[in-house]
Amino acid sequence: MSLRKNRLRDNHNEVDAGPLNDILFILLMFFLMISTLANPNVIKMSVPKAKSDTKTKQSVVVSVDKEKHVYVGSKLVIMDSLESALKKYINEGDSVKPAVVINADSSSAWGEIVKVMKVARRLGATTSATVSGTE
Repeated sequence: MSLRKNRLRDNHNEVDAGPLNDILFILLMFFLMISTLANPNVIKMSVPKAKSDTKTKQSVVVSVDKEKHVYVGSKLVIMDSLESALKKYINEGDSVKPAVVINADSSSAWGEIVKVMKVARRLGATTSATVSGTE
């Protein structure tokens, strides 16, 4: 009689979830690999061109590194000649306010960033700063 009781206890109505974890892990890895390979810039599209002269908001990138070197775009500029370098990109008579984006290293001096902001605002541009790098 004890044999029958053991057989009744071993009869469970459960689903083994062990292989389910393996399948989910494989699917997760598949989607992660595919998402890193997908590049939205690969699709070539023909964009229609406007017939009228419409001006869009310009943005100028100014970078400041930890040695206090200032770059307008990719060109090295001395801090004293920053205003004349930015004037090439910023026209005061434009109806659209250009933006000056400041990229700075995390170990760069804040005084240099503030100087760039003051020069850009004096020329009539809006500014935004981004600090990047590791300390």
